[in-house]
Amino acid sequence: MPYNNSHFAELICRQAEKYGQRTELLYRNDKTGKWISVSWNAFAEKVRLTSQAMVEYKINVQENIGIYSQNMPQCFYTTFGAFGIRATEVSMYATSSPEQIRYIINDANIRILFVGEQLQYNNACKVRKETGDILKQLIIFDNNVVRHPEDKTSIYFDEFIRLGDNAHAETKAKIRRNEAQKEDTAMILYTSGTTGEPKGVVITHANMDEAMRIHDIRLPMLSDKDVSMCFLPLTHIFEKAWSCLCFSQGISIAINHDPKKIQQLLPEIRPTLMCNVPRFWEKVYAGVQEKISDSSRFLQKIFRHAIKTGHCYILEYRDKGLKAPGWLALKFHFYDKTVFSLLKKVVGLNHGRAFPVAGAPLADHMAEFLLSVNMPVLYGYGLTETSATVCFYPIRNYVIGSIGEVMPELEVRIDGNNNEILVKGKTVTPGYYKKPEETAKVFTEDGFFRTGDAGRLEGNTLYFLERIKDLFKTSNGKYIAPQGIELSMSGNAYIEQCAVIADAYKFVSALIVPNFHALENYAQKKNIRYNNRKELIEKEEIMRFYHSIIEDCQKGFASYEKIKRFTLIPEPFSMEKNELTDTLKLRRPVIARNYAEQIAEMYKE
Repeated sequence: MPYNNSHFAELICRQAEKYGQRTELLYRNDKTGKWISVSWNAFAEKVRLTSQAMVEYKINVQENIGIYSQNMPQCFYTTFGAFGIRATEVSMYATSSPEQIRYIINDANIRILFVGEQLQYNNACKVRKETGDILKQLIIFDNNVVRHPEDKTSIYFDEFIRLGDNAHAETKAKIRRNEAQKEDTAMILYTSGTTGEPKGVVITHANMDEAMRIHDIRLPMLSDKDVSMCFLPLTHIFEKAWSCLCFSQGISIAINHDPKKIQQLLPEIRPTLMCNVPRFWEKVYAGVQEKISDSSRFLQKIFRHAIKTGHCYILEYRDKGLKAPGWLALKFHFYDKTVFSLLKKVVGLNHGRAFPVAGAPLADHMAEFLLSVNMPVLYGYGLTETSATVCFYPIRNYVIGSIGEVMPELEVRIDGNNNEILVKGKTVTPGYYKKPEETAKVFTEDGFFRTGDAGRLEGNTLYFLERIKDLFKTSNGKYIAPQGIELSMSGNAYIEQCAVIADAYKFVSALIVPNFHALENYAQKKNIRYNNRKELIEKEEIMRFYHSIIEDCQKGFASYEKIKRFTLIPEPFSMEKNELTDTLKLRRPVIARNYAEQIAEMYKE
């Protein structure tokens, strides 16, 4: 349905006039396990009071306000409250360390910071002591947070919004809202930074308005009867832009507060929409493959025949707009109502209508599997600097192996020197906050943004080749694209994570984190005895088992690209050890430092 093209300063108010008491937000009370609904009217009222309280706190036009929280309804109240008075939102990941938020607070000159729960409050208190000349005020979302005894200034969000409930603040907020312009900065999103210091990406209301418009063209089937699960952090441009699209379309949003509980919560909500990263689908795929392997031979045969039937019907006929033979259509509909329906029901996605996937490469075999079982994934590609989407699979005639069709009225071209993907259009950022030199580096003379990714363009279909900055050069002069090798391991039931090592070394090696649930089941079947996980992964038969897995996964690679040696490690790469970004990308320099001893051992003569 056509999106509401109101300026974000007044969007929620306009939608409340249309939908009134209809539920817009759902959030879960973890103590009772019950989902609590927030109507459009209640949402708009919270946004109005937040704007007015910000006026009372003398937040200026285009002043930066910070949000340091996990996904909560208050995040939306604060974001749209800021938009309503022409302030700029600066989000920080709930998992960010004090050092990371200190950098952003200093760089963006944040005077007022909204914090989620106890961890964010504690970290923010520590930083406030160190940046007292900048950070003046903390506003706490969670009423269960215990304030430090010496903290006399922080207040809870519920107290904060009550301060704005007066006629003077209401008048001033209305004036600000009426003066809102498309050229205003809506938000500054700091890149997680796999290398170097983070940069604040400026996103204007004009950028976001264009993103809403072109998504409405590409996703005409969205309806205000849909329910979307808000799972990714709202600091991530993917979730942020998708949530804004949901608001503009009148789509209800269920807020996932704790990412670790997503498997539990999906069956409770059974959303029709959800954007996600490939890692989620890799786990779904690995779980299904493990389930198939553990089944009887008869059931294995049924599962595989169902997937083969789905592949043939969907990818060879339905997707291409061709009529399938009657016998094939009959078999597919049988499996869709039984095997595929059961699979999706177990995951909690049996009502799914569209599941956008982006943020990292999705392996071709994974995409084929998901589409074959009639999971409506829409794989795509985008960056914070492009206000999310550059391209994604069309509803029909998608090309496996590509990253989809370029969005309407967005220009994409390939740099002839290094195959870099260049993008130009109204969704592209005007630049990096307070970094004119960095901004100049990423734009060509004729205004195209340099993505840092290599690709190729065939007609309007874009293909991803590699992350240019991630390219390794071996000591033999060969260039290695580690993401492609790592991608070949994704979805294997026995591999949780893989980090390829090759830069300046003679050959390719890898650090591999096993899927210990699957591996321990394998050890039990093979009667392999061990006392702990470290002992298990050092067993000779386990090493042989993983050698055969790796060989099978990389059959299509050239000899110099293949992993020659590997080390199994007992602990996963984590954000806590700074080995992963908040969007779960590998921080290769950190991993190389943390595992320097194991890497050196692999290259011993």
